[in-house]
Amino acid sequence: MPDSLVRLVDCLAGVRVLCVGDVMLDHFVYGEVERVSPEAPIPVLAIERETRTLGGAGNVLRNLDALGAQACFVSVVGDDPAGIEVRKLVPPSAEAHVLVERQRVTTVKTRYVAAHQQLLRADRETVSPIKRHLRDDLLRLVEEALAEHRVVILSDYAKGLFAGDVATTIIAAARASGRIVVVDPKDRDWGRYAGATVLKPNRRELANATGMPVGSEAEIVAAARKAIERHGFDALLVSRSEDGVLLVEAGGAVHDFATEAREVFDVSGAGDTMVATLAAALAAGASLADAARLSNVAAGIVVGKVGTAVVHRTELTAALLAGDEERLPKVLPRNLALDRIETWRRQGARIGFTNGCFDLLHPGHVSLLAQARAACDRLVVGLNSDASVRRLKGPGRPVQTEAARAQVLASLASVDLVVSFEEDTPIELIHAIRPDLLVKGADYRLEEVVGADFVQSYGGRVLLAAIEPGHSTTATIRRLSGAA
Repeated sequence: MPDSLVRLVDCLAGVRVLCVGDVMLDHFVYGEVERVSPEAPIPVLAIERETRTLGGAGNVLRNLDALGAQACFVSVVGDDPAGIEVRKLVPPSAEAHVLVERQRVTTVKTRYVAAHQQLLRADRETVSPIKRHLRDDLLRLVEEALAEHRVVILSDYAKGLFAGDVATTIIAAARASGRIVVVDPKDRDWGRYAGATVLKPNRRELANATGMPVGSEAEIVAAARKAIERHGFDALLVSRSEDGVLLVEAGGAVHDFATEAREVFDVSGAGDTMVATLAAALAAGASLADAARLSNVAAGIVVGKVGTAVVHRTELTAALLAGDEERLPKVLPRNLALDRIETWRRQGARIGFTNGCFDLLHPGHVSLLAQARAACDRLVVGLNSDASVRRLKGPGRPVQTEAARAQVLASLASVDLVVSFEEDTPIELIHAIRPDLLVKGADYRLEEVVGADFVQSYGGRVLLAAIEPGHSTTATIRRLSGAA
């Protein structure tokens, strides 16, 4: 991938995007299937865990937040428990205007999953136009927000928010203000999206809207050009599942981007990720072609995750720099670190883990880290936060800030990833990572190593690395204090 896309990812932070659309609650029920029901020829799901996340336009918002965009969100929910939960799940960084309609049923999609496969989806919802007074309030909020947002997303899941003239009115106001409008269309009548900058349909949606065949690339291009001519779009970005995406521009240019997906576990919400990335890139000043290329990379990442997932800026950078390990960021927050570790694990890598304050890095640290890396394929270092170090070492510590300590560790070839933790011990981090190898210095006894029992319980190994004598951060600080 060109370096220009890597630079573009850095520019996504802080861009302002207005997202309007049908929000819903995505409910995932995970479990195992070990038998068939005696009552009917159906699998019996032994439920293990459940998750609830924002779906629909809410998932577009989650992806904008993960990319670092400053998003304004406008939607409608019902006055029911699901509506309350949706409002609570909106990212705190977003400017949210979630209107409430009495007696409306907030859309909830419940998916039952076993072994990364969906067994069943059950929907609960109201599909009808929003009330007139809510329509007026929504349009007023959008008009006020247009002044501060360069790009507007219309995430239409055909649940009623864009019924009537809502979409047409928003698009006309946005284009009159010189704004870019990105539409994820579900309605067959694309006349309501007339004048939008970019539509992002999939192959089936393009066929339904145009009535034309879309089996081949030439047929997709012909159908896209017909839609552009008929409705005044600037471009169509057509997703084609495993065949990648096609960008067809009004001027005649066609760009074919092959799929970036390496593994496909779940396609839920992949379109939301594409729309969010496309809009954020356009808000950052990217060309249509570069924005489309970046959104294709993002979609390739998200389908490798289970459930309604998002893509973070650091993941985009890592994907763009795949094969160029030296340029990948090594210091990551916990959630992104776990994504990176899971990728390594799927590639067959043995994950090692060690931890410490690493306040003043000395030869003893370097030796321990080198021994740890030699015994695994990827070494993750858990780093005590500044507050954690103060609790453990006293008010005069750390000497170096958490950011400085992480940067020094990340400069070592033996270290693949640095993750900070706030707790006094790394036990929560160890439970989250489930390392194949846990490493501490030989000045510890096995029973003293935090997490040793847990790692050994699933077949992991504990290594007590040899200690370089004569090196201690505390002793070094005492000598420096004495010299002073």
